[in-house]
Amino acid sequence: MSQVPLATDHRPDQIPEPRKSLRGHPWLTLFSVAIGVMMVALDATIVAVANPAIQKDLGASLADVQWITNGYLLALAVALITAGKLGDRFGHRQTFLIGITGFALTSGLIGLSSSVAMVIVLRVFQGLFGALLQPAALGLLRATFPAEKLNTAIGIWGAVIGASTAAGPIIGGLLVEHVNWQSVFFINVPVGAIALALGLVILKDLRAEKAPKSFDVPGIALLSAAMFCLIWGLIKAPAWHWSSFGTWAFVGGSVLLFAVFALWESRSREPLIPLGLFRSVPLSAGTVLMVLMAFAFMGGLFFVTFYLQNVHGMSPVSSGVHLLPLTAMMIVASPVAGALITRFGPRIPLVGGMLFTAVAMIGMSRLTADSGTAATSLWFALLGLGLAPVMVGATEVIVGNAPLELSGVAGGLQQAAMQVGGSLGTAVLGAVMAARVDNQLPSRWAAAGLPKLPPAQAAQASDAVAVGVAPVPPHAPVQLATTITRVGHETFVSGMGLSFTVAAVVAAVAAVVAFFTKRGANADAAGGSVHI
Repeated sequence: MSQVPLATDHRPDQIPEPRKSLRGHPWLTLFSVAIGVMMVALDATIVAVANPAIQKDLGASLADVQWITNGYLLALAVALITAGKLGDRFGHRQTFLIGITGFALTSGLIGLSSSVAMVIVLRVFQGLFGALLQPAALGLLRATFPAEKLNTAIGIWGAVIGASTAAGPIIGGLLVEHVNWQSVFFINVPVGAIALALGLVILKDLRAEKAPKSFDVPGIALLSAAMFCLIWGLIKAPAWHWSSFGTWAFVGGSVLLFAVFALWESRSREPLIPLGLFRSVPLSAGTVLMVLMAFAFMGGLFFVTFYLQNVHGMSPVSSGVHLLPLTAMMIVASPVAGALITRFGPRIPLVGGMLFTAVAMIGMSRLTADSGTAATSLWFALLGLGLAPVMVGATEVIVGNAPLELSGVAGGLQQAAMQVGGSLGTAVLGAVMAARVDNQLPSRWAAAGLPKLPPAQAAQASDAVAVGVAPVPPHAPVQLATTITRVGHETFVSGMGLSFTVAAVVAAVAAVVAFFTKRGANADAAGGSVHI
């Protein structure tokens, strides 16, 4: 299959050499953008720990608390590709600095909020500013680093994201427990100020000669609407159920809007996403791979927190500590993966990484309610080892196979693929868990000699067990409570095992997709043709 015309005709002497001054220095650029991206990645998980305290302090309902998270995720997912296009048009330095400033400002205002409505509104703005940051960071790395060091840089960038995401529950738990929930947001203010100061001094505005000069406004509107319908449908699917009209109305609406978007893009003079970009088989494979990886990883990890906290009775901080083998392995393995991909190309590390991920998922599917720390740590570490090369390699494949003038769009595409994959994995595996619990709980309940529950109570019991909570009634005798707890936890673990098995199959499919990846077509001209 033919590829779109890429920047492969640039001469090697056009590749920017590492700069000796502070401004535009590749490694200092990496350090600067890593601090900003760390703030966004940390925020993706740190807020979940603060939600109960916010609910209590502001008198929020369950729906309000869900919107604190969903509003942020929706804004982030919807705006990523458009934000990348803004960076391609106006410069990634500018969009990065605006993103940093806005993210830190909204964080501080959330900490000062006295109503849950204000928190939700500001979280939406926080998601929009966060969307500016991530594609801009990749665009800056793509334009700054020479080809032979780009993968190593992306490896370090991936390690920062992995470490920050996993550290969220630990840091959030400590802050909520020892300070207050507002401190979870206030911490972004000094971090953002440091990132802004470094960015003003270090980041250099490098733009491609063929940078876009106009905006595809109808394309932006269509893509934003399509992404909103898809992500919203996936977020609400567990509550609405997959058989409901609402779920399929949003999912079906997103498919229709994506089709209209594709038709419009094929006729637009300067499209938001040139469809010819996807004629590159490696880029398309990298995008699909990112979706499948996020499906298996985020969908599977969704149940791990319930398993540790509700089955094993750990606090959020303690459960975060138990995930450290996963975090540590990603931190160590990501830069190593970048070096291996630079030397051997992405195909072998990506295939191997997804196979390791599949094996880890199979191992986690065999966990029981009584599994100890040694067993969980082994599989968490193997999962980190498998994910590291995929995070690095798939990112390089997507960004490296796009022309320099579309590096922001490619960065947005990479992040959007992760958001879609994570939302899809959480929704689908959540449905798998619910179906297994609904199927097994009644028979296990009866086999344990427990009294039959009325339909309404049985439904409530299934909902509780689906997140690892034993539906023990108040003031239940010790023996009855013990039996209900055993049945509930065993049923949950059975559902978790099936969910991890599905995730393992998805990871194996991703390993096949990885065979179609190759080194970025622009990797030999990583700097492309730029002007300052």
